[in-house]
Amino acid sequence: MKKNALVGRPMEILLIEDDFHDARLTMTSLKERKVENRLTLIRDGKEAMEFLHQEKRFCQAPRPDLILLDLSLPKKDGREVLTEIKSDENLQSIPIVILTGSMSEEDRLRAEQLQVEGYITKPVDYEHFLALIEELTRHWREDVILPSTS
Repeated sequence: MKKNALVGRPMEILLIEDDFHDARLTMTSLKERKVENRLTLIRDGKEAMEFLHQEKRFCQAPRPDLILLDLSLPKKDGREVLTEIKSDENLQSIPIVILTGSMSEEDRLRAEQLQVEGYITKPVDYEHFLALIEELTRHWREDVILPSTS
């Protein structure tokens, strides 16, 4: 990705979550911590993949800098979405944080194998979640050319 495209812009976050309450908590937490971002909420796995591939009504969708992914999604399960993203050479470099109600050790191990940046179970410990997001934001900003202060 060209650095010029990143000059002074907010982080693009794609939140893939079907539960509106959980999505609202995530959005509120990011806002309270003043994580500068543009957040897009997608509520099912099929639309998430259309968004990521810029298909249909998402033909002008921005490439996310971070994906927050629930594993239990309608239309296409989050596990399938995760596998598809990590097997697509155009998408696999996007950092992913899993936010899920799944306590399955198999899900956790699969996420580790696919090298996700974080795996957080619901109910989410929002302090832990925000610390992880702040760390990812710091790494993201290292690749951004900050706007001139003059």
